[in-house]
Amino acid sequence: MATNKINVVEKTPGTHIEYAVSGSKKITFGDDELTINLASRERDFEVSLDICIDEEDGVVIGTGGRAQKYAAQIAIPARRYDVIEDGEDENGEPKEVPMPIPFDMSLCTLILWGLEV
Repeated sequence: MATNKINVVEKTPGTHIEYAVSGSKKITFGDDELTINLASRERDFEVSLDICIDEEDGVVIGTGGRAQKYAAQIAIPARRYDVIEDGEDENGEPKEVPMPIPFDMSLCTLILWGLEV
C-alpha cells in the first residue's frame, strides 16, 4: 500500500533544510523553492538525487554549477514489477508480462545533512 511518508535519516547534526511531502509522489524543499515529483524519477535502477544550496541560497538539484552547500540526498529504489500471465506465446506456453507496481513513497529515503548557520 503506497503512503505519502518518506523515510528520513539525519546524517549529520545541525539545522536541516526544510521539506514537505505532498500527496504520494512529491517533495518540496525550502519555501516552495524546489518541488520534485519522485515518481517521475523512478527507473529500473536505484536513483540518487543530490539537493544543494546555491550561492544565492536557492535550492538546486545536483552538486555542479553554482551549488555551494550539500543539503540532502534522496534515494529512490529501483522500480518494482509484478509478473502477470497474458495469453500464450508461440509455443502455447503461458506468456508472462512484467507490470510495474505503483510508485511507493514509503520505500524512498531522504538523507538530511546539517547546514552551516
